[in-house]
Amino acid sequence: MGSYYYLIASLPELRADGDMPLTYGEFLTCCEGNVSEKDYELLKNLTISSKEGPLVEEWARFYEMLNKELSYQRSLNLGRTYSSAYDKDGFISQVVQSALTAKNPLEAERILLEYEFENLDSLVGLHMFDDYVLFGYAIKLKLLERLSCFEQEKGKAEFQSLFDGIQRQVYSL
Repeated sequence: MGSYYYLIASLPELRADGDMPLTYGEFLTCCEGNVSEKDYELLKNLTISSKEGPLVEEWARFYEMLNKELSYQRSLNLGRTYSSAYDKDGFISQVVQSALTAKNPLEAERILLEYEFENLDSLVGLHMFDDYVLFGYAIKLKLLERLSCFEQEKGKAEFQSLFDGIQRQVYSL
């Protein structure tokens, strides 16, 4: 567990309500030659659902619980039964419920993103300039990258197209 003081100090702040100040590729370029080969390989192959690496194992447990709760509540909303048993967490349930009742998918993603950032901050805890902080930063960057895929205008156009199709079907009846 080496010290990454200069690297971490040079990285721009990541905020759940902010934009991506750098791409994941740019982040990897910053890390190359400044982190151990093992950490670099883990960072290079990192996904939001990775299970290996400093902090990543703890994150994976949280992320799996969050996804199981999302699946459970979506199944209930669709009137289906959810067959998998899992450890229920009251706070995760509340966050998921508020995300699923959000006014649009982008807002739901933002609710989940804020909660995921809070969880990562809690997992990093009192670590300062080590691999825990670096991997927490990397996961946050991956989460922001995913959020940037939700293009609001594209979503509105798709919704309007679907809505127009349904209207045509209703009028033709």
